[in-house]
Amino acid sequence: MHSGRGIKLLAGTSHPEMADLIAKRLGIDLSPVTVARNGIGETQVQLQESVREEDVYILGTSASGSVNTALMELCIMIHACKIASAGRITAVIPHFPYARQDRKEKSRAPISAKLVANMLQTSGCDHVITMDLHASQIQGFFDVPVDNLYGEPSMIRFIRDALTPDEHPTKDIVIVSPDAGGTKRAASIADKLNTDLAIFHKERKKENQVSRMILVGSVRDKIAILVDDMADTCGTLELAAHHLIEAGARKVWAVVTHGVLSGRAEPTIRESKLEKLVITNTLPVRDKLEAQEKHGAWGGKLEVIDITGVLAETVRRSHYGESVSKLFDEVPWSTQ
Repeated sequence: MHSGRGIKLLAGTSHPEMADLIAKRLGIDLSPVTVARNGIGETQVQLQESVREEDVYILGTSASGSVNTALMELCIMIHACKIASAGRITAVIPHFPYARQDRKEKSRAPISAKLVANMLQTSGCDHVITMDLHASQIQGFFDVPVDNLYGEPSMIRFIRDALTPDEHPTKDIVIVSPDAGGTKRAASIADKLNTDLAIFHKERKKENQVSRMILVGSVRDKIAILVDDMADTCGTLELAAHHLIEAGARKVWAVVTHGVLSGRAEPTIRESKLEKLVITNTLPVRDKLEAQEKHGAWGGKLEVIDITGVLAETVRRSHYGESVSKLFDEVPWSTQ
């Protein structure tokens, strides 16, 4: 960061709770921004204070059900700051939109994640901070720096705190990847926790529908913890939990970074063999937790890991020109 440049944190309407928590952790106020929509649905943005030559961080995530609105809002806010002469503009995108459309799986299919990268850069973005990209190669779609943070340290801390060594030694735990693509993440967590590893091989009939799963590894008489980057309709987690219980697991948890939880996710989780579904707050979770508390939704199985401390520390380090790589392996002390 150039000397004398101040920090400004702006946020749209996609995740106001996260914006407030990050601002509180940074010890600053959110910069006032008016975001409105006219009669035909166009987004209108008005910055309420100067950002000239400031170091600007704009928070926007792909809120479930309004991904396109949140994306356009973020791009327009970036553009507004650009033409208001901001010194540097960083997009803080905890859950990157269209991350699953990162390659051509069929003829004439778009690579929408690349399009999103182009949109952000064309809007005037100088830097991107995100978390657990569905495919880390998405960083290569950008010509500006991308910091892809990991939910892994927060997951490891949660598992360690929830399953204390006295009650459940590591030999009683097995980390399970629900598909071959998540093997690297699961292996890393298993290695750091010194536990066993198991992997599912799955075959899909079509997107979001799994036809069959084959378990590789032993889970008998162990606590099986499924780890993944995303839980959407939760069909994979439900099927995996069923197979793990059949294979002799004592109980099954799922720990994932992005709780998209769309469609029939709630009854699927409630009726599944899962004892616990743990997500982070990269996406809005307040309404889900309120539904659980008031109406018993999710079968009381939903728990949330707060990762705003990691994001706030990344913003602080980025602003002061410090290394961010330490956060790839450790949770900031201030969040503990």
